[in-house]
Parts: sequence; C-alpha cells; structure tokens
Amino acid sequence: MSKILKINGLEKTYTSGAKQLTVLQNITFDVEKGQTFSIVGPSGSGKTTLLGLCAGLDTPNAGNVELCGHDLNTLNEDERAQLRNREVGFIFQNFQLLPTLTTLENVSVPLELQGAKQAAKRGMELLAQVGLADRFHHYPSQLSGGEQQRVALARAFSNSPSILFADEPTGNLDDETGEKVIKLLFDLNKASNTTLVIVTHDLDLANRTQQILRLKGGEIITNQPTVTH
Repeated sequence: MSKILKINGLEKTYTSGAKQLTVLQNITFDVEKGQTFSIVGPSGSGKTTLLGLCAGLDTPNAGNVELCGHDLNTLNEDERAQLRNREVGFIFQNFQLLPTLTTLENVSVPLELQGAKQAAKRGMELLAQVGLADRFHHYPSQLSGGEQQRVALARAFSNSPSILFADEPTGNLDDETGEKVIKLLFDLNKASNTTLVIVTHDLDLANRTQQILRLKGGEIITNQPTVTH
C-alpha cells in the first residue's frame, strides 16, 4: 500500500513569555492510503497540534510532513491551501458551519469555490446520505448538535477528499447522537475509500480504527494496530 501521510522527526515549540514550550517532539509515523487511523492521548498531549501540522494548517519547527505526495515544507501558504481544497476534508468538534448559510449552502459552497458544476445537486445527494435532505433550507441555528455535525460530515466529503481529518468529532454530542454520527462517518468513509485520521479521547472510537497512535507529553508512547483489526 502507498503512504498518503508521512511524518518525520516533527517538532513544535511555542514561545510563552521568556519560556520555550515544547508541544511535540520527535514525532515520526506513516498512514497508509485507505487506512483508518486514530491519535489518542490526554488533554495537552499535543493531539490537535499534531493534526494541524499533518493537514498543513500550521508549520513545524523541525521535521517534515508529506501529504498526498507533497512535502509541505516546500509549499507556501497558498499552495498548501490549494492542496487542502483538492485533497483534504475536515470535521471539527464545534461543527464550524457558517451561520448565515442554509444547510445546502454550507455543503455546496466548497464545491462552488472549486468551480464544480451542479454543486447544489451534489450537495443534495450528500444531505440525503446523512439523512437531512428535508432540512436543506434550514440554517444551522435551526438544527440540533447532531444534525449540525451530520451537515459538517456531508460538507467534509463534498470534495471527495483523499484524506479526512476529524478532531474530536463526537466531543459535543451525547452518546446516542455520537454513535449515529460515527456510524455515518465510517460508512461514508468506506463508500468513498477515503483515508481517515481521527483525534479523539474516546478509546471505544479509537478501537474502531485500524491503527492507534498514543501521545503523552508531546511524544509517541505507542503506535500499533488495534486488536479488532
């Protein structure tokens, strides 16, 4: 299998006053194309920082990230953004839907920005897949948390991404709603043959992926296949 994400010797530090705060150090791992992969660890272990670096949302102090065959260190900010638009999908804990846009607009706008034809038609197809075709004209404020995350799921898959990064996708949902969202996420992922990288503190969710990387204090403790796979 080919590697869609290659992380080598990654380090990230922040300056806080006169102090240097090391958030990540000596992070090296690969993710295979089509794999489901989770990153777990306690709060403050560097999970979200690592996800941002993997997706090219931030740059490391040392080491490099190769995403979809591109060394992110060699790309400028615009080139990284273009790569994300083409190849990457995102799901966040707080949904990040645009409040002034309808459900359908939230899903189809990314497609329109890419110049896709029939963006609205594709948007409706995705809303139907997540069970929200009848809510296409509603605004985010008119939807429950679970419904908003389902819209975010539809949006994440709208550009048929090669890799999808999910940051605590059930963090703001109750158990029952979270379970429905996770089933949808894995079903859509399988249908699209997308690589899935999930940051989570939920070990039950992590155990549904094929590989678990554990962080503690900004370092990798273990990186191994799950028992169920």
